[in-house]
Amino acid sequence: MRYKDSSLSIDERVENLLSHMTLKEKVGQLNQKMYGWNAYRRTKDGIKLTEEFKKQVTFGEGMGALYGLFRSDPWSEVTFENGIPPHESAKTANLVQRYVKENTRLGIPVLLSEECPHGHQALDGTMIPTNIGAGSTWNPELMEEAYAHVAAEVRSRGAHLGLISTLDILREPRWGRSEECYSEDPYLASQMTVAAVKGMQGDGSDIHKQDKIIAVLKHFAAQGSGEGGRNAAPANIGERELREIHLPGMKAGVEAGALGCMAAYNEIDGIPCHANEKLLTKILREEWGYEGIVMADGVAIDRLVIQAGDYESAAAMALTAGVDLSLWDTSFTTLKQAVRNGKAKEELIDRAVRRILRLKFSLGLFDQPFIDETVSVNVVGNESFRQVNLQVARESIVLLKNEADILPLSKNTKIAVIGPNANQIYNQLGDYTAVQAKEKGITVLQGIRNIAESEVIYAKGCSIRDESKAGFDEAIVAAEQADVVVLALGGSSMRNFDIQFDTNGAAIISGNSSEMDCGEGVDLADLQLGGVQGELVKAIAATGKPIITVLIQGRPHAVTGIMDDCDAILCGWYPGEEGGQAIGEVLFGDVNPSGKLPVSLPRSSAQLPVYYNHKDQGRELLYIDTTAAPLFPFGYGLSYTQFEYSNLRLVRSDIQLKEIENNQLVEVRIDITNAGKMAGAEVVQLYIKDLEASVTRRIKELKGFKKIWLKAGEQKTITFLIGKEELAIWNDEMKFVVEPGNIKVMVGSDSMNTQEINIQLKEN
Repeated sequence: MRYKDSSLSIDERVENLLSHMTLKEKVGQLNQKMYGWNAYRRTKDGIKLTEEFKKQVTFGEGMGALYGLFRSDPWSEVTFENGIPPHESAKTANLVQRYVKENTRLGIPVLLSEECPHGHQALDGTMIPTNIGAGSTWNPELMEEAYAHVAAEVRSRGAHLGLISTLDILREPRWGRSEECYSEDPYLASQMTVAAVKGMQGDGSDIHKQDKIIAVLKHFAAQGSGEGGRNAAPANIGERELREIHLPGMKAGVEAGALGCMAAYNEIDGIPCHANEKLLTKILREEWGYEGIVMADGVAIDRLVIQAGDYESAAAMALTAGVDLSLWDTSFTTLKQAVRNGKAKEELIDRAVRRILRLKFSLGLFDQPFIDETVSVNVVGNESFRQVNLQVARESIVLLKNEADILPLSKNTKIAVIGPNANQIYNQLGDYTAVQAKEKGITVLQGIRNIAESEVIYAKGCSIRDESKAGFDEAIVAAEQADVVVLALGGSSMRNFDIQFDTNGAAIISGNSSEMDCGEGVDLADLQLGGVQGELVKAIAATGKPIITVLIQGRPHAVTGIMDDCDAILCGWYPGEEGGQAIGEVLFGDVNPSGKLPVSLPRSSAQLPVYYNHKDQGRELLYIDTTAAPLFPFGYGLSYTQFEYSNLRLVRSDIQLKEIENNQLVEVRIDITNAGKMAGAEVVQLYIKDLEASVTRRIKELKGFKKIWLKAGEQKTITFLIGKEELAIWNDEMKFVVEPGNIKVMVGSDSMNTQEINIQLKEN
């Protein structure tokens, strides 16, 4: 058969193979039905494939993809005792490929898909900071390096698709999946999305190499605007909001070469994303030229039954919209019957099969379906990745308050480390985390002890959600014995084996004793710190000892109530397995903090929404019982040095529209000086505001940023180039155009602290 001839083009091979396939074999390629952890059993004689796996192969005379072969967590119940030993991962992947190759007519290789939203969710997988921390680095180049390491780990085990959350925009911090969002801002999130694609896939020419995987970007689209902050709730937005806020990330991903995306659970203006042909076909493929696959989210197609009436109709609805590959649902397994019953068209099945096969050929799986079984030993958890991971953690930390320059601390300071997040490694890692090996990772307490040269006392004090104050007395005694107190507070996405799970793996927390207050399925109505953490702060403050609070959290908690009691506050988000070391280094000044907030921090849930880029109403909209301003604004973050901004200027202050249309760029320059005594990094941020437009505009919009390193006393001139992509708007006819008029350009250290200058765009 000609599809086996590697000298032919991929399209020729795809068409030849498709011409030989039966309807049953085609449907098999569109299904990803089983949980991967049910495909094997670990025995005393090694890993064995299960009858369930073999039945799935028989069902479709092959298998489109197998999800989560290496997944480990309380939902899968995979641990070091019953899971695939890391050094046997590649061997197991080869076992899967060999069985399919030898037991099906056409021998089409299987795509192995794995979760890697912040590192590979597998035994011994490296856990980097969750996305909200990655966004705080404002350093796409560093994140691209980190994602390249993630890809190398995943591919070394034999997998090909990496599911990574990049597309959700954090408009609703009550949402439990806030930790998976890079930012509330589409531009910052887009830059991080590009970093993920390039890191995982390379430049597109080397996707077949043994250290690259396909980035499956999720979730498409607008899941971050769920009604009430509840998971998978409707996004009640129009097309303008969709295009301005929620689509730029995927568009940037497509332009970077992304070959995979996952549809979102939510509906947009009444249409579920999995049934949204305008979204998945007209915009994604016809408008943007996307050539990859669209994967369904877990059992999402089955959820269409309430609208479609039965599984066959639900499958046809998703297939027509543009879904190519299922995930665990029953609906796509009925596609053969759906064709015979006139509910689905075989040409649409062929369309989806072409996309799946093209991906498999691009990965080189037909020519080399097997992975070198010796590579993973030197790739997984290597020292190079550890150093990159540590640097990401360092740059993700945001200094929010530093009264009287209490930080950095002297290493001879006697410290009491107190709080529920002081010595719990799982609380630093976020949701979608594998079972961890003992002694792996560095907690906040350990990080401080690694550097301190004086006594470090520890007391837990309280839990995340529990109301018990039984630990207060011990914590107070510890505080009284110390010179300064480090309070490690916040939240947790730590799953345990007592939690119940939904059919898609989301946690069901109501009524159980879990400490989770964040993660998939864990949404909050109140953003205050959980349990008695606020009371613990008051009790420690009563000792009179200085307090430095470290927030370990997956969402922006409202910490207004503890602000006055804390001399300094660090936001560490979920900083990953190296997070404790990074926090220790920042506390003692070995590292100068450079993180900036990727999301506005609210004063209370009652303020929401509080994102910075709201619509301009021509006047300030106020509450009578509180301020409308956030506690800390978007882009904010302090340093141990001081940066001065001066001489904001334009190379040209006026420009004609036709020049912009012909890709002429506006050049903006500003001088930045490190006026302090310590070297440090600053994130220089550029915002614009269209002052004359056919539709209402936002108060300001981020359109550029650069992270720069300056020695003490050093000055640099920073240049920004902005063009059509940054200046255009979706006008009153929903066309993306640059309109004439004045545009305000603002450059500064955060969204509130800027210098301003105007550009005049003239009619041709």
